[in-house]
Amino acid sequence: MTTSSVSPGRRIWLRFKQNRRGYWSLILFSVLFGLSLMGELLSNDKPLVARYNGEWVFPVLITYSEKSFGGDFDSEADYLDPFIREQFSKNGNWAIYPPNTYSFDTLNYFAKSPNPAPPSSENWLGTDDRGRDVSARLLYGFRVSVLFALALTFTGVLLGMITGALQGYFAGKTDLLFQRFMEVWSSMPELYLLIIFSSIFEPSIGLLLILLSLFGWMGLSDYVRADFLRNRNLEYVQAARALGLSHGQIIWRHVLPNSLTPVVTFLPFRMSGAILALTSLDFLGLGVPPSTPSLGELLAQGKNNLDAWWIALSTFAVLTITLLLLTNIGDALRNALDVRRKA
Repeated sequence: MTTSSVSPGRRIWLRFKQNRRGYWSLILFSVLFGLSLMGELLSNDKPLVARYNGEWVFPVLITYSEKSFGGDFDSEADYLDPFIREQFSKNGNWAIYPPNTYSFDTLNYFAKSPNPAPPSSENWLGTDDRGRDVSARLLYGFRVSVLFALALTFTGVLLGMITGALQGYFAGKTDLLFQRFMEVWSSMPELYLLIIFSSIFEPSIGLLLILLSLFGWMGLSDYVRADFLRNRNLEYVQAARALGLSHGQIIWRHVLPNSLTPVVTFLPFRMSGAILALTSLDFLGLGVPPSTPSLGELLAQGKNNLDAWWIALSTFAVLTITLLLLTNIGDALRNALDVRRKA
């Protein structure tokens, strides 16, 4: 296959695959994220499927009371209770549990060591100071961090592209007004605003996403603006104007596709920044609600329990590997979009 017969998208992919470190980082990150999306099937305190008195039960999907399995209470069954487990092990009954039998909020009431308990066969990475399984909280916390980073990256990229496109394409007074607004807006004390809003409203992921999105678009907007300023006066744009195309058609069909290089290149780095921002705010107690699994909350527990080395060490390892993989992907993507390179 000759170089001229390869499509531009295929050529970028070939250049990306040339960077083996970035290519395998993308595969490993995708696998880890895919596993985290299946967290309920990998780490849960409820059986995936069970057979009880000749009937099929699916505790991971349906809530059953303790009376359903021979207990005395109408409350939801505790499937880690030795009595419930014994019910599933006699008279031909059986249950299939996930590989890790703890969810992110499960308290291990039957731990043999005081909390925080060190790693054991029951809790692979130990427990925190409340008796919750660290490996389960890492799995769910990683999923929350990546999903939050994807949402924050999407909103930041969307706002940055819109504002940068308007500034760069129309230039003149439009660009001048936007630049003055951005100078004023960037001087706002973001951390103080987060502290104020967290004291007024109940902490939530949605509120945190909105607040961070209000400031996260300005960095990308400058790069998009610069590309639009360069491309707006090129011959193909002038030809489109001469043909009578509207401003929206010119931006969408001609200028924007040729100005996406900084957008695509910065995606992994923006995700890294979003994960670090969420972790830092959770570490300070300004992030997600306390019941939500969080890498920052685990780091705070590690700081408060220095003798429980497994909490800080495992959380630091997950955070470091995640950021390292995203950095490798970003470097490979930047090289792949460099037109001076050949595949």
